[in-house]
Amino acid sequence: MEKQVQKIVIVGAAESGVGAALLAKAKGFDVFVTDFGIIKESFKKDLLQHEIPFEEGGHNMDKVLSYDLMIKSPGVKETAPLVKSFSATGKSIISEIEFAARFTKAKLIGITGTNGKSTTTLLIYHLLQKAGYNVGLGGNIGKSFARLVLENDFDYYVLELSSFQLDGMYKTRLHVSILLNITPDHLDRYNYDLNQYVLSKMKILNNQEQADYFIYNADDSLIANAMKNYGGAVQKIPFSLNPILTEPSASIQDASIHFNLTNTSFTMSIHDLALQGKHNAYNSMAAGVAARVLEIRKEIIRESLSDFVNIEHRLETVTKVHGIEFINDSKATNVNSTWYALESMNSPVVWIVGGQDKGNDYEMLTALVKDKVKAIVCLGVDNSKIVKAFKGIVDQIEESGSAEEAVKKAYRLAKKGDIVLLSPACASFDLFENYEDRGHQFKQAVRSL
Repeated sequence: MEKQVQKIVIVGAAESGVGAALLAKAKGFDVFVTDFGIIKESFKKDLLQHEIPFEEGGHNMDKVLSYDLMIKSPGVKETAPLVKSFSATGKSIISEIEFAARFTKAKLIGITGTNGKSTTTLLIYHLLQKAGYNVGLGGNIGKSFARLVLENDFDYYVLELSSFQLDGMYKTRLHVSILLNITPDHLDRYNYDLNQYVLSKMKILNNQEQADYFIYNADDSLIANAMKNYGGAVQKIPFSLNPILTEPSASIQDASIHFNLTNTSFTMSIHDLALQGKHNAYNSMAAGVAARVLEIRKEIIRESLSDFVNIEHRLETVTKVHGIEFINDSKATNVNSTWYALESMNSPVVWIVGGQDKGNDYEMLTALVKDKVKAIVCLGVDNSKIVKAFKGIVDQIEESGSAEEAVKKAYRLAKKGDIVLLSPACASFDLFENYEDRGHQFKQAVRSL
């Protein structure tokens, strides 16, 4: 930490911001937390208990500008007046990940990508735990990295990293970085410029050295193009659904994953994977390669990839009601995630979709919707874009303003053998607290049928 930094202001008082505040206070900094909204009681309790001053419901601009360094929570936009004013002073603005990394010597494994981040992060954590490693899990999932560093002394941290977290990382060095895919998402935060979003994802490579590893999806054209301009010394390992004969790599041939890594080659049938579907084959390959470069035995890798249990709200079967299967994919907050969900459906679908639009282009779903979807129930404040995109493709399109209403309408439209799929392709903040809240309300409504 720069010597002149004594006073740190933290913008945003949720898990990331409060974690950073607790760590900063413990390290002896003068800390102040500011939040434009109302702070949740649990986080307020943390701040009060540790005697960290805070404000909510607005910002005291003069006070904020008197601090030396700003730690900005991922949900706070760079265009927020407070952030722009602080930036204009020439003082640094960093992420909580960047701040926490300064206080640990552990090896960091970072996972990013538009889709599959949480699944792959949890898969790698599962692998390392099974191998007996002293490992922590956090970042964009679970506890904040800062809180983990404060409360534990792990040798490894497996971190899910969003583009917003990567944007505030400058000196953080990852021993293993993973880039799963890049598809248009959060473009409202990147001036609707896909190139800016791609550059943001590529920041995961920053500061990696020759002893480090970059594991990436060779089938993704945006990643492939971005890699052309990258000349770093990091060891690069591609994975693909198509055969790659060179090593190091992971690829699929004859329904088996072939892990061809330096000094190690082994195979695993894709039918033995706990997570099925193309997107999960990618996630499993990435996790398997990461485990192997961390010197986990191939027997443990095979076993872990076959007994892993996926996270809540990701293609989660809730129950069957009169032969109709209800699936909760609330975590699908973008179009590409929903594409994967629809692609894996093998029965007629009543699709519950909608929420806060992030500059979505629904065109990539047209063929799948035509093929698999019999009816649509919109779940959002403004559903006009969805209705316009699929009118004429799907005969029945209805609107709803709550999870309960959406489930009742979908149930009425479905018949025995059909699937009701909640896969919103949108953020949840128009009607719900977050995607977990949306998923829980959906499950509650299904169980109340």
